[in-house]
Amino acid sequence: MKKFLVPALVAVIIVGIIATVFTSMVTSEKMVTVKEGNMEKKPLEIILGKYQDSDCGMVVESLEFASQIVTNDGKTRFFHDIGGMANYLKDKSFKNEAVIWVYTKDTNEWIDGKAAWYSTDEITPMSYGFGAYKNKNDDYITYEEMNLRVLRGETLQNPKLRKKALGY
Repeated sequence: MKKFLVPALVAVIIVGIIATVFTSMVTSEKMVTVKEGNMEKKPLEIILGKYQDSDCGMVVESLEFASQIVTNDGKTRFFHDIGGMANYLKDKSFKNEAVIWVYTKDTNEWIDGKAAWYSTDEITPMSYGFGAYKNKNDDYITYEEMNLRVLRGETLQNPKLRKKALGY
Protein backbone atom coordinates (compact mmCIF):
# COMPACT_ATOMS: atom_id res chain seq x y z
CA MET A 1 0.00 0.00 0.00
CA LYS A 2 2.85 2.41 0.87
CA LYS A 3 4.40 1.67 -2.54
CA PHE A 4 1.40 3.25 -4.23
CA LEU A 5 0.79 6.07 -1.74
CA VAL A 6 4.01 8.01 -2.41
CA PRO A 7 3.73 7.96 -6.24
CA ALA A 8 0.03 8.88 -5.99
CA LEU A 9 0.85 11.80 -3.69
CA VAL A 10 3.60 12.99 -6.05
CA ALA A 11 1.20 12.75 -9.00
CA VAL A 12 -1.45 14.79 -7.16
CA ILE A 13 1.12 17.49 -6.31
CA ILE A 14 2.36 17.68 -9.92
CA VAL A 15 -1.20 17.92 -11.26
CA GLY A 16 -1.90 20.67 -8.71
CA ILE A 17 1.16 22.65 -9.79
CA ILE A 18 0.24 22.32 -13.46
CA ALA A 19 -3.34 23.40 -12.76
CA THR A 20 -2.08 26.44 -10.82
CA VAL A 21 0.25 27.47 -13.65
CA PHE A 22 -2.49 27.18 -16.28
CA THR A 23 -4.98 29.05 -14.10
CA SER A 24 -2.54 31.91 -13.54
CA MET A 25 -1.84 32.11 -17.27
CA VAL A 26 -5.53 32.39 -18.10
CA THR A 27 -6.18 35.11 -15.53
CA SER A 28 -3.06 37.19 -16.23
CA GLU A 29 -3.30 40.30 -18.40
CA LYS A 30 -2.41 39.89 -22.03
CA MET A 31 0.50 41.85 -23.49
CA VAL A 32 -0.36 44.78 -25.74
CA THR A 33 1.18 44.39 -29.19
CA VAL A 34 -1.09 46.67 -31.23
CA LYS A 35 -3.57 49.32 -30.14
CA GLU A 36 -6.33 50.20 -32.55
CA GLY A 37 -8.34 53.40 -32.90
CA ASN A 38 -5.55 55.99 -32.84
CA MET A 39 -7.01 58.04 -35.67
CA GLU A 40 -5.40 61.22 -34.33
CA LYS A 41 -2.04 59.47 -34.83
CA LYS A 42 -0.68 60.75 -31.52
CA PRO A 43 1.91 58.93 -29.40
CA LEU A 44 0.21 56.68 -26.87
CA GLU A 45 1.23 56.09 -23.27
CA ILE A 46 3.28 52.92 -22.95
CA ILE A 47 2.78 51.03 -19.71
CA LEU A 48 6.19 49.51 -19.04
CA GLY A 49 6.10 45.74 -18.72
CA LYS A 50 2.71 45.49 -20.46
CA TYR A 51 3.62 46.34 -24.06
CA GLN A 52 5.39 44.06 -26.51
CA ASP A 53 7.84 45.05 -29.24
CA SER A 54 6.34 44.47 -32.70
CA ASP A 55 9.71 43.57 -34.25
CA CYS A 56 11.33 41.17 -31.79
CA GLY A 57 8.47 40.35 -29.40
CA MET A 58 10.33 41.39 -26.25
CA VAL A 59 8.64 43.40 -23.51
CA VAL A 60 9.06 47.18 -23.49
CA GLU A 61 10.72 47.79 -20.11
CA SER A 62 12.06 51.32 -20.68
CA LEU A 63 11.20 54.38 -22.76
CA GLU A 64 14.88 55.28 -23.28
CA PHE A 65 14.99 53.91 -26.85
CA ALA A 66 11.24 53.45 -27.41
CA SER A 67 9.34 54.29 -30.56
CA GLN A 68 5.86 53.91 -32.00
CA ILE A 69 4.43 53.56 -35.50
CA VAL A 70 0.89 54.69 -36.27
CA THR A 71 -0.62 53.57 -39.57
CA ASN A 72 -3.39 55.27 -41.55
CA ASP A 73 -5.96 52.84 -40.13
CA GLY A 74 -5.14 54.03 -36.58
CA LYS A 75 -3.13 50.98 -35.51
CA THR A 76 -0.22 51.77 -33.19
CA ARG A 77 2.73 49.40 -32.84
CA PHE A 78 5.39 49.68 -30.16
CA PHE A 79 9.16 49.14 -30.12
CA HIS A 80 11.84 49.13 -27.44
CA ASP A 81 14.74 49.74 -29.85
CA ILE A 82 14.63 52.39 -32.58
CA GLY A 83 16.60 50.14 -34.92
CA GLY A 84 13.97 47.44 -34.47
CA MET A 85 11.31 49.92 -35.55
CA ALA A 86 13.28 50.72 -38.72
CA ASN A 87 13.85 47.01 -39.32
CA TYR A 88 10.12 46.31 -38.89
CA LEU A 89 9.16 49.02 -41.39
CA LYS A 90 11.58 47.99 -44.14
CA ASP A 91 9.19 45.75 -46.07
CA LYS A 92 5.84 47.18 -45.01
CA SER A 93 3.57 48.73 -47.65
CA PHE A 94 2.71 51.57 -45.23
CA LYS A 95 6.33 52.53 -44.41
CA ASN A 96 6.18 55.91 -46.19
CA GLU A 97 2.78 56.95 -44.80
CA ALA A 98 3.28 55.77 -41.22
CA VAL A 99 3.61 58.36 -38.47
CA ILE A 100 6.69 57.63 -36.38
CA TRP A 101 7.16 58.74 -32.79
CA VAL A 102 10.43 58.40 -30.87
CA TYR A 103 11.15 59.08 -27.22
CA THR A 104 14.03 61.52 -26.94
CA LYS A 105 16.96 61.05 -24.61
CA ASP A 106 17.64 64.78 -24.23
CA THR A 107 14.11 66.09 -23.58
CA ASN A 108 12.26 62.93 -22.46
CA GLU A 109 9.32 63.53 -24.76
CA TRP A 110 7.72 61.97 -27.81
CA ILE A 111 8.63 63.75 -31.05
CA ASP A 112 8.22 63.11 -34.77
CA GLY A 113 10.73 60.37 -35.56
CA LYS A 114 11.42 61.78 -39.01
CA ALA A 115 12.46 65.13 -37.47
CA ALA A 116 14.63 63.63 -34.72
CA TRP A 117 18.42 63.38 -34.67
CA TYR A 118 20.07 60.04 -33.96
CA SER A 119 23.21 59.07 -32.15
CA THR A 120 24.97 55.96 -33.44
CA ASP A 121 26.85 54.65 -30.40
CA GLU A 122 24.25 53.85 -27.75
CA ILE A 123 23.91 50.57 -25.85
CA THR A 124 20.34 49.70 -26.91
CA PRO A 125 18.12 46.68 -26.12
CA MET A 126 18.71 44.98 -29.48
CA SER A 127 22.17 46.49 -30.12
CA TYR A 128 21.23 48.64 -33.09
CA GLY A 129 22.91 51.57 -31.34
CA PHE A 130 20.59 54.48 -32.18
CA GLY A 131 19.30 56.98 -29.63
CA ALA A 132 16.80 59.72 -30.55
CA TYR A 133 17.39 63.39 -29.73
CA LYS A 134 15.40 66.55 -30.31
CA ASN A 135 18.45 68.80 -30.38
CA LYS A 136 21.12 68.45 -33.05
CA ASN A 137 24.71 67.49 -32.29
CA ASP A 138 27.48 67.42 -34.89
CA ASP A 139 27.81 63.64 -34.48
CA TYR A 140 24.09 62.89 -34.91
CA ILE A 141 22.48 61.67 -38.12
CA THR A 142 19.05 62.18 -39.70
CA TYR A 143 16.16 59.72 -39.73
CA GLU A 144 16.88 58.91 -43.37
CA GLU A 145 20.53 58.09 -42.61
CA MET A 146 19.60 56.01 -39.55
CA ASN A 147 17.05 54.07 -41.60
CA LEU A 148 19.57 53.49 -44.39
CA ARG A 149 22.16 52.19 -41.91
CA VAL A 150 19.64 49.70 -40.49
CA LEU A 151 18.81 48.47 -44.00
CA ARG A 152 22.53 48.07 -44.80
CA GLY A 153 23.29 46.32 -41.52
CA GLU A 154 25.52 49.21 -40.44
CA THR A 155 24.53 49.04 -36.79
CA LEU A 156 26.23 48.05 -33.57
CA GLN A 157 24.94 44.52 -34.18
CA ASN A 158 27.87 44.34 -36.61
CA PRO A 159 30.89 43.31 -34.49
CA LYS A 160 33.37 45.41 -36.52
CA LEU A 161 31.28 48.56 -36.21
CA ARG A 162 30.60 47.88 -32.50
CA LYS A 163 34.35 47.55 -31.83
CA LYS A 164 35.09 50.76 -33.74
CA ALA A 165 32.33 52.74 -31.99
CA LEU A 166 32.56 51.31 -28.48
CA GLY A 167 36.05 49.87 -28.32
CA TYR A 168 34.93 46.26 -27.75
